[in-house]
Amino acid sequence: MASIESNQLLLAAAAAAEDKKAEDIRILALDPAESGLTDYFLICNGTNERQNVAITDEIELRLKREFGVYPNSVEGRRQAEWILMDYVDFIVHVFSPEKRAFYGLERLRKSATTLSVEDLNAEVKAAVAHARSKKAPAKSAAKKAVRKTPVGKKTAVKKTPSKTIAVGKKSVAVKAAAKKSAPRKSSR
Repeated sequence: MASIESNQLLLAAAAAAEDKKAEDIRILALDPAESGLTDYFLICNGTNERQNVAITDEIELRLKREFGVYPNSVEGRRQAEWILMDYVDFIVHVFSPEKRAFYGLERLRKSATTLSVEDLNAEVKAAVAHARSKKAPAKSAAKKAVRKTPVGKKTAVKKTPSKTIAVGKKSVAVKAAAKKSAPRKSSR
């Protein structure tokens, strides 16, 4: 099962392909038993080789700009009839219409489930909401613990001397040691 981040990358790649007028964009969720290499295929085609290169350039640029992610490898860019971009969790296939019909990846991967962009987007939103709901109880428990202390009651707190050190633009408070260490001898 792919992570939320890899699904977001896949959605951004599909959006980039759509922005460059890629045709027949399909996302195949691969069966883990059959494909141990990747989770998804993003398959689309352009009308000519120049458009195929433009589609892959846009996908690469957008994922680099928005997520700081580069493809592991890119194959076929020179001929531009079938360009493959390996992003580990998913692989992008950009075909010319003739090569897509000839190779028929959708037919070869019969056990794969075809997902729409809307399905994947809903899955990502549900996963994000689930992750946020897991974090929310921890925050409310911390707030309850703070509220349990009686209001107006002072508690004795033992203070240790501290020293503030400037690190870059931030200052950091450091607790002073109870015992001073002996000065170091130089070994000259």
